Amino acid sequence: MTMAALKQVNAQAAKLIEDWAGQGWIETTEAAKPVLRSSEFQLNADQQQASDEIQTAFGSFQPFLLYGITGSGKTEVYFDAMAKVLAQGRQVLFLLPEINLTPQLLKRVENRFADVPTAVLHSQMAAGKRTQDYLRAMLGQAKLVIGTRLAVFTPLPDVGLIVVDEEHDGSFKQDNELRYHARDLAVWRAKQSGCPVVLGSATPSLESWHKAQSGAYRLLQLTERAHAAAQLPQVDILNVGRLKLDNGFSPQALQLLKQNFEAGGMSLVYLNRRGFAPALFCGDCGHTFGCPNCSAKMVLHQRARQLRCHHCDHREPIPFKCPDCGNQDLTAVGHGTQRVEETLRAFLPKAAVVRVDRDSTAHKNDWADLYRRIADNEIDILVGTQMLAKGHDFARLNLVIVLNADGSLYSADFRAPERLFAELMQVSGRAGRADKPGKVLIQTQLPEHLVFAAVKAQDYAVFAENELNERQMFAMPPFGFQTAVRADAPRVADAMEFLNAAKETLAPLLPESVSQFGAAPMLMVRLAERERAQIFLESPSRQDLHRAVSLWVQVLQQNRDGKIRWSVDVDTQES
Repeated sequence: MTMAALKQVNAQAAKLIEDWAGQGWIETTEAAKPVLRSSEFQLNADQQQASDEIQTAFGSFQPFLLYGITGSGKTEVYFDAMAKVLAQGRQVLFLLPEINLTPQLLKRVENRFADVPTAVLHSQMAAGKRTQDYLRAMLGQAKLVIGTRLAVFTPLPDVGLIVVDEEHDGSFKQDNELRYHARDLAVWRAKQSGCPVVLGSATPSLESWHKAQSGAYRLLQLTERAHAAAQLPQVDILNVGRLKLDNGFSPQALQLLKQNFEAGGMSLVYLNRRGFAPALFCGDCGHTFGCPNCSAKMVLHQRARQLRCHHCDHREPIPFKCPDCGNQDLTAVGHGTQRVEETLRAFLPKAAVVRVDRDSTAHKNDWADLYRRIADNEIDILVGTQMLAKGHDFARLNLVIVLNADGSLYSADFRAPERLFAELMQVSGRAGRADKPGKVLIQTQLPEHLVFAAVKAQDYAVFAENELNERQMFAMPPFGFQTAVRADAPRVADAMEFLNAAKETLAPLLPESVSQFGAAPMLMVRLAERERAQIFLESPSRQDLHRAVSLWVQVLQQNRDGKIRWSVDVDTQES
């Protein structure tokens, strides 16, 4: 154990160890520093400059925003800075948003840091192994700690660097139970530990970009792809408003897929996650099959012969007839990954088509097996949703087709354009990362929208400037701050009454800068047999907002009602 770890157990550890050593009860030794293999990768000028700047901040708190276009080699910058910290015998915390990114990253880590004691922490690990790695990290034995958002809470006695990859990703925000944002906590932990923190992304969150522009974060930029022969892909926007589609595919998309398959390339068909799930519909009376526990429509899973709710996981067999009119000719509407996969198999029967979604990657080794098959050139076309958009590096992939790109723009969420832009830029960036030039075709019914113009130009800075100007006009984050106070009850009227009573009590007590909006039902009112309402608190002053939240918590605790549950979500990401 290190002295830093011992001090976490007992503040008097240094004196006790000295006394025990004097009595001859224990021996102290100097821990061997890990031996690091030299990297086979040669950093380019931009990468070297970024790594050098990070290294100048070692031993002090400094947040960095590493903005690099897709394929620019941000991971190599991380690794170069991490190697310097690990060579000093100190710890590194590396956070990534999704479990499915871990196998590919771990393989790269094994190649670069094979002799470094490493702990991996995420929810799909066996509980015993996760506990063991947690303890190794806490005791300072594991020098490199890799994990998803929960790993941000791991006690690290001697942390010298924190890295948050894909910092814009919504997976870092937990919006139930213990509500927190792992990226923001990582910055806070770095400040407490007196070490630098690097936030990396090709599409930074507007909050982080604004902080970099205002000087709160130091901006590092990578403007070229790391592979000298790799160029940014050509992006085309196709208006499908008046086109006849075959299960979501335009004739142009199918032709591109056919040509790429015949030329030996690999393709990715990407489905926008919103508004694209298949549902069951009665053509005679218009009945749709909703979840009995939620406000959501049930999603059709043809192969499992089930209707499923993707919110509360309620499941039931596919009905033989409409419960309202008895019609037995029920129609599937929408195009989920299974239907797209079937369409492609029929169109290109010789192509190896693989669907990647929650069902097909449910087991522990599914992602590792997928990477192996891709590396062995066993896959011609990948079909998937957001799981395939970020962080993956498939050298042979040179064509991306995006279906239903504008689905999320119909959302009431003010962050919808930012999320769509990030999603499209990330998935576009999967193409053309090696020698072959990449091509991206985005199908939309709103080709004139500014998001698509920015994606076509592949210009994050212009998009960010326009979006920030619009947010500033309406005092939206990052120019104002929000907190959602939510309540759920058997009836939404009870939840709203509970919130409105507290709102009325608090109105004369809150700071003048704080505004209250609501109560109103949430967009998805019913979830898991409970009905939900919320009130938004907004203020240009975070300090005033925190004072208001403290008052709200006091009043809600005083007004406790056994049938009502409530929660507070600071910096909420959910509308």
